[in-house]
Amino acid sequence: MAIEPSSSARVIDGKAVAARVTGLVGEETVRLKQETHLVPGLAVVLVGEDPASQVYVGAKARKAEELDFHSVQHTLPATTSEAELLALVDRLNRDAAIHGILVQFPLPDPLDRNRNRVIAAIDPEKDVDGLHPLNAGRLMTGVGTAMVPCTPAGCMILIREALGDDIAGRDAVVVGRSTLVGKPAAQLLLNRNCTVTTAHSRTRDLPDVVRRADIVIAAIGRPEMVRGDWIKPGAVVIDVGMNRIPAPERGPGKTRLVGDVAHAEAAAVAGAITPVPGGVGPMTIAMLMANTLTAAFLRAGREPPRF
Repeated sequence: MAIEPSSSARVIDGKAVAARVTGLVGEETVRLKQETHLVPGLAVVLVGEDPASQVYVGAKARKAEELDFHSVQHTLPATTSEAELLALVDRLNRDAAIHGILVQFPLPDPLDRNRNRVIAAIDPEKDVDGLHPLNAGRLMTGVGTAMVPCTPAGCMILIREALGDDIAGRDAVVVGRSTLVGKPAAQLLLNRNCTVTTAHSRTRDLPDVVRRADIVIAAIGRPEMVRGDWIKPGAVVIDVGMNRIPAPERGPGKTRLVGDVAHAEAAAVAGAITPVPGGVGPMTIAMLMANTLTAAFLRAGREPPRF
C-alpha cells in the first residue's frame, strides 16, 4: 500500500479500535469459560496514593469487571517495604485463580529505585505488563510466546488500522527508548520487517531522521516536541505522549492534555495520525485485557486468539 500525502490526515480512532479489541476479548472469555470453566484473573497492585496511578488502576479494574474477569485489587500504603511487596507478588504468583499480575508504576520511593527487583519477582507467564527480562528476551529472539508491553502492542494494531497487515520494508522511526514503549515498539516493527531507527532527545539532526519515516511512533515524553515540518508527507504518526500543560485560555489554573506531536501541524502533512486523548491511551487498557486473556489461554494449554 503506497503512502499518499494528505492535506488533512485521517484520524485513527483509538477508542473505536480498543472497543473492537475488548469486544473480541469478551467473546473469547465466554468461549474459554464454556470450554474449560477457566475465568481469566487479573490482580492489580497499587502502592501509595499517587492520583494519576489511582485513576489508571480504577480504569483497569472497571474494564476487567466489565469483561467478567476475576478482578482483584491490592492497595498498599506508601510505607510498604520491599519485602512486603515481594511477599504479595509471591502469593499472587502461586494463586491459580490469577493469570495476570500488574504492579502499577511508579512506586513510591525508595521502592521505585529498585523496581527491577519487583519486575523480576513476577512470574513471567503472569507478567501482563511484558516487562520481565524473560519476556523481553522472547520478544527479541522470537523464541516462545512473549507477553508484549501493552502500549507498543496497541500501537502496532493502530498502525495495522492505517496500513493493513503488510508493512514490510517501511522506514519506521521510534522517538524514545524506554523499556516500556520505545524499545519494545522498535522490536515489534523490526519483527514485522520494517527498517527501524530508534531516536531520542540526543539524536543528531532529529528532525531529519524523523522526516524519512513512513511510520513515526513518538514516545519521548515532551509536549509537542515533534513538529509538523518533521513529518514526511503521507506518513502514519502514532502519538504515545500524554502531557498536561497549562491552558490559561480555559481559565486560571486550567490545563489540557497534549501529545508528543504538535497535532494540528502534523495532521496537515501526515496520512494518518492518532489524537491525544483518544488514540493510544484506550489501546493500552484494551491490550492489558488481551494479555490477561492470552495468559489464561496459555495456562489452559490452548492457542490464544490473535488481536
